[in-house]
Amino acid sequence: MSGAKDKDSKPPQEVYVGSIDQGTSSTRFLIYDHSARIVGSHQVEFTQFYPEAGWVEHDPMEILESVRTCIEKAVEKATKDGHDVHKGLKAIGLTNQRETTMLWSKSTGRPLHNAIVWMDVRTSSICRKLEKDLPGGRTHFVETCGLPISTYFSATKLLWLMENVDKVKEAVKAGDALFGTIDSWLIWNLTGGLKGGLHVTDVSNASRTMLMNLKTLDWDQPTLKTLGIAPGILPKIVSNSEVIGKICSGWTVSDVPISGCLGDQHAAMLGQACQRGEAKSTYGTGAFILLNTGEEITQSKHGLLTTLAFKLGAKAPTNYALEGSIAIAGAAVQWLRDSLGIIKTASEIEGLASEVESTGGVYFVPAFNGLFAPWWRDDARGVCIGITRFTSKAHIARAVLESMCFQVKDVLDSMHKDAGEKGEVKNDKGEFVLRVDGGATVNNLLMQIQADLLGSPVVRPADIETTALGAAYAAGLAVGVWTEDDIFAEKVESATIFNPIIDKESRTKKLNSWCKAVSRTFDLADLSL
Repeated sequence: MSGAKDKDSKPPQEVYVGSIDQGTSSTRFLIYDHSARIVGSHQVEFTQFYPEAGWVEHDPMEILESVRTCIEKAVEKATKDGHDVHKGLKAIGLTNQRETTMLWSKSTGRPLHNAIVWMDVRTSSICRKLEKDLPGGRTHFVETCGLPISTYFSATKLLWLMENVDKVKEAVKAGDALFGTIDSWLIWNLTGGLKGGLHVTDVSNASRTMLMNLKTLDWDQPTLKTLGIAPGILPKIVSNSEVIGKICSGWTVSDVPISGCLGDQHAAMLGQACQRGEAKSTYGTGAFILLNTGEEITQSKHGLLTTLAFKLGAKAPTNYALEGSIAIAGAAVQWLRDSLGIIKTASEIEGLASEVESTGGVYFVPAFNGLFAPWWRDDARGVCIGITRFTSKAHIARAVLESMCFQVKDVLDSMHKDAGEKGEVKNDKGEFVLRVDGGATVNNLLMQIQADLLGSPVVRPADIETTALGAAYAAGLAVGVWTEDDIFAEKVESATIFNPIIDKESRTKKLNSWCKAVSRTFDLADLSL
């Protein structure tokens, strides 16, 4: 709002919206003002557990404590800078790593096992058995939930816990078990825990379990029956933008409503204001490309997932999306840093990769735990090919960056085929524009490589942390801080546009070499130790 104030008018009231962003490797809490500018934030990394090859776990209690720390520190910082957050905080939104699965006891409030993380592949034997036993094979549930049978989704992780963990078996039998993805665990604790905590999830997180019917937006009873999952352990499903409940005493932000909840990739779509026909790619631990298909459910014929985009209110229309999920993106950079010691910090990779003009014919495929979209090969393992005596660590670093971009290109090619010309919005030059976000997008070389391999523009917004922003938007919308017009209005902040600079022939040659490298990763899961 602008314009002269009369002498009796009061200064505008301070209004803030908080956002809990619970990711795969870290937790953050951000506080936004009415102009959606960040006035305070705090981030905490937490432990990754690798009990066996291909297994990844998190400690739910450590995650909960990380949320508490982030909220306290962010509020403290904002208050110190003169923002009256305690008085002005109107709502809190929550966004989280999706598919990561856990069960806890409703009588003790304690986890019954560590959370099994989305990229964990321990359920591959369960998946093979289901594919063999069910008449529809790998695509048996696609018609109802939009997802193939895969180690990626929560249902198979839940089955593994019920089959292999005695504590879980006993609690389910006694009616004492509560199932949830990380959003459910956090909301239950934030709204009271043992003292009346709310057991809920939202439509976007539920859409990633393999258990929700995409049309009814409720748990699919035939699926539950087929898999032997008791409906009583499942949370209630709500929309992405509605008042869920108030934060209980004992938290720095007690009595503030939780009024937004979305899985991280859906939150990023909202943060990027992706409407029908528009797509975004988030570069984090993995990379996730979503195309908003509007109110139509589009079934993929090219290896993508059909999922929710967002539903901004209990009575609001549902937007659906096509999604391509890439398991390893930024995680490959962490691998270079932590396992190989080629770089000391993640940010060093841009400088190192820039020391060479090409990869020197080296191609790296980070199929550490198999390949997700569009390949869906859990028998794939990582390869680095084309190595010669000439190869240096700079070539390998550049090949790692290229691997992220090649994977995004594979997904977008599938998306273009599924959506068709009518399903995509193009700019005035007739080009499809990819919106990008996530921590890795600060890397200008990565973004330029992406534009070169796509042959079309890549647009990076001024605020690349759109996941947290999307959760804040959903929460603020539910309590009247913002309107949908505010959220989807054309943003005037300076965006950076990367246009392709390599020619079509070079692009085609590189893509053909990449496909050859991908084919070399298949059928390697049983290599001898």
